[in-house]
Amino acid sequence: MESVEVSAKTVDEAIDIALEELGLKRNQVDIEILTPGKPGLFGLGGEQARVRVTALEGVEVHHLEEREEDEEQAHTELFAESEIEVKDIDSEEVELASDYLRTLLDLMGINAEVAVRAPETPADGLGRATAVLDIDGEDLGLLIGRRGSSLAALQYLVNVMVTRRLGSRVLVTIDVEHYHRRREDSLRGLARRMADRVRQSRRPVTLEPMPAAERRIIHLALSEDQYVMTASVGQGDERKVVIRPRGGGDGGGGDRDGGGYRPDSGGYGRRGPYRPRR
Repeated sequence: MESVEVSAKTVDEAIDIALEELGLKRNQVDIEILTPGKPGLFGLGGEQARVRVTALEGVEVHHLEEREEDEEQAHTELFAESEIEVKDIDSEEVELASDYLRTLLDLMGINAEVAVRAPETPADGLGRATAVLDIDGEDLGLLIGRRGSSLAALQYLVNVMVTRRLGSRVLVTIDVEHYHRRREDSLRGLARRMADRVRQSRRPVTLEPMPAAERRIIHLALSEDQYVMTASVGQGDERKVVIRPRGGGDGGGGDRDGGGYRPDSGGYGRRGPYRPRR
């Protein structure tokens, strides 16, 4: 039987986090309250609630990192990572993607130039994307949208059109005045600042909700940090990154116990993929 131990501000919050981690409902688990917790005076001297939640015999567990990986791939990728082809920048796919993008901009009444370049950083899709299509013009904020949502939709549409036309598994990244690069730099700086705060306070910090690609930048930026670890919590568009101290630091902020993003292992854990405590 699989179980997890979780700390949070209240018993109910800790139980909810554990249930989310296991992908189960209350009638499918056994709940043991290890520490009821107590509030502090003016935020000082309090104690975290801690619970152990164990799946009942015969109940199949679907861990959070497995569900997140499947969900994000289904919503953000046209095909599996192993199927992606990286071709020369002057390939037919890139030329067609450029033509489609210029046509869409014309239809939207946007006067802008499209330039083609090779990917240079993870934000450009280095190692995955064949090319970056840079859009340059004036008043292009509409193309970016809130947290880059409009830009992501435009990029997805162009890639779908190319795939349908050529049956290709080539991807292109679409950028507006280097938005992706600026956002990547900003997120890395945010990750470092928040990690410093966690190291000094020994308390977790929860960031604002972010799309999967931006959460990965945070995870990767801190993946080798010996003092902090990261995990994603929440559902759908409200998923966010929690940065917490390593080595049994305070478990507040919604993080599950023992998490830590490891890009080399594809999951969470201190020493490789996450394994629940038994």
